[in-house]
Amino acid sequence: MATRRGTHVVTGARRRLGALLAVLVAALGLVLGGATAASAHATLEGTDPARGSVVATAPAAVTLTFSEGVSLAADSVRVLDPQGKAVDDGKPEHVDGKAATARVALRSGLGNGTYTVAWRAVSEDSHPVGGAFTFSIGAPSDTSVNAAAVQGAEAQGAVAFAYGTARTVAYAAFALLAGAAAFVLVVWPGGAAVRGVQRLLMTGWVALLLSTVAVLLLRGPYERGTGLGQSFDLSLVRATLDERIGTALAARLLLLAAAGVFLSLLVGQLGTPQPKPAAPQPPDDPEDEEEAELRRLERAAAEAPQRDTRLGLGLAGLALALALTATWVGADHSAVGIQVPLALPLAALHLLAMAGWLGGLAVLVVGLRHGLPAAAVDRFSKLALWLVSALVATGVYQSWRGLGSWSALVDTSYGRLLLIKVGCVAAMLGVAWISRAWTARLRTADESTGDVSTGESASESAVVGAGEGGAAQGGDPARAAQLARQRALRDRARGERTSAGSPARAGLRRSVVVETSVAVLVLVVTTMLTNSPPGRVAQAVAAAPAGPGTPGAGAPAVPGRTEELKLPYDTGGRTPNAKGTATVTVEPVATGPNQVTLKLTDAAGQPAEVPELDLAFTLPDRDLGPLPVTLQPQGTGSWTGTAQLPLNGMWVVSVTVRSSDIDQVTATQQLKVGP
Repeated sequence: MATRRGTHVVTGARRRLGALLAVLVAALGLVLGGATAASAHATLEGTDPARGSVVATAPAAVTLTFSEGVSLAADSVRVLDPQGKAVDDGKPEHVDGKAATARVALRSGLGNGTYTVAWRAVSEDSHPVGGAFTFSIGAPSDTSVNAAAVQGAEAQGAVAFAYGTARTVAYAAFALLAGAAAFVLVVWPGGAAVRGVQRLLMTGWVALLLSTVAVLLLRGPYERGTGLGQSFDLSLVRATLDERIGTALAARLLLLAAAGVFLSLLVGQLGTPQPKPAAPQPPDDPEDEEEAELRRLERAAAEAPQRDTRLGLGLAGLALALALTATWVGADHSAVGIQVPLALPLAALHLLAMAGWLGGLAVLVVGLRHGLPAAAVDRFSKLALWLVSALVATGVYQSWRGLGSWSALVDTSYGRLLLIKVGCVAAMLGVAWISRAWTARLRTADESTGDVSTGESASESAVVGAGEGGAAQGGDPARAAQLARQRALRDRARGERTSAGSPARAGLRRSVVVETSVAVLVLVVTTMLTNSPPGRVAQAVAAAPAGPGTPGAGAPAVPGRTEELKLPYDTGGRTPNAKGTATVTVEPVATGPNQVTLKLTDAAGQPAEVPELDLAFTLPDRDLGPLPVTLQPQGTGSWTGTAQLPLNGMWVVSVTVRSSDIDQVTATQQLKVGP
């Protein structure tokens, strides 16, 4: 009755954890469904000329100031005149060697009008950042430049997905490689001879190699917002290798070559069957104690070479694992921000603990099918407790360092992802608790099975021995052959029972599989966290002081009211639709979703159709946008859509009209949202 009640408790707990897992998967799906490309980690703090300003004379250069150091490429800062022609010298540089600045010189003799500055760089934590803003010389003017098209702040969807997938695979492969090797060295040296464990080691090594190459090839298109076709552009690969993350990836490839040699030594040295010393025999009298001590010393001498081999391989493996973790933590959030000297080693410890736990779980699943001793399972259970403790301690520090405040948990995407990760880890700990219960049952079951098997083997040996002796004395070869067949069948049945395992072994295997499944979710969320701006950065951007607005006729509005903006346009073409007025109606002019209606009329006031029409909203003083609006046609010259305006402020409404293949212009006007 007690056993049945205990099984019911474990089953009920498993069902509750299954429901929790389903909730976590659904929450992660919502986050993934609404996620966009990585937000900026280095923020634009100031510009000269100021964003949206009107200067009396043409400046000699445009200067940008960031919150942290950035890396610059030849096209990192571009300045375009109202006709869309480049007016910079194409040689961006840091001001006086300060990494947090960028400056590009302008050509002389610039005329009056509105100029667009499009910038793109790589922040110190290896994430691409970008944006666009305008300033005017003399007086504002219409511009043919589409800010949404030139700023390139986000990578293409296919590139971003492929790049994120490759990084997730790299995390998982490292966990599998390092964790499996540690499991073999510390917990189960005999596992090196098991084919399934060897496959895990090789899978981890190959997957880490391929994913690293993929990240290296995709980094260039990801930074510059180009397509997958540019992945094999050697100039982009060369530019990536000049960056911090490129150096880290190149070092990782070199370390993987050394890891390949390490794996061959690991399997070659520990995978060779070792002669088993004779089991100690209890002395029959005191005179045999010296002989028993001699046998113990012989066993210790026989085990010494393998012990020394494990120690040497363990030290080499630890050094390789530490070096590999440095290729992640040295080019990620830990390398910038506050308390960098403390954050770097703790991030490395966090990654190593994650690898030891998750990779060990994968080996445990395989080992339970190949006769993994209960003592080894118990050793890993104790080791996992220390690994989880290290994960929790370092994770709490990293969370505090990244968030900065409690409000960031719910107000930023980083905080919301962190909550999902905490939920996933809590689910893993719940399943781990069930696994520990199964481990205790496995230990008891194996001890009982061992006692029974020993008794059965002794009885069977005695019976078979007697039978063989009788057959030999009687000279009956048929009887001897029958006994041999019986012995072979008995050995085969015992092997099948060992492979199938006891109910406790099967229950532990199922529990570990669930634990590993949740671990995959943790890796996915971890990758998304490294691609999201920390809460400290996101809140600093939201609290940044407002700068000057963009020029143009303002249209103050009262929240909850309907506002109508009229934007005259002239593409310079000769077709009837080349000149006219775009009328934008916004309701209710408040933060959140706003219903937008766009109507286009020609010079005669008649509805006009054009080949291409774009509508976007930008909040310059918060460096937010442009936020494009998806327009749905509602008849000739009329479109509707929904604009999501997250903050109050002086927004800039831009309408880009293309009247022919070569004639295009962008008209802008301000719209005040909020008090």
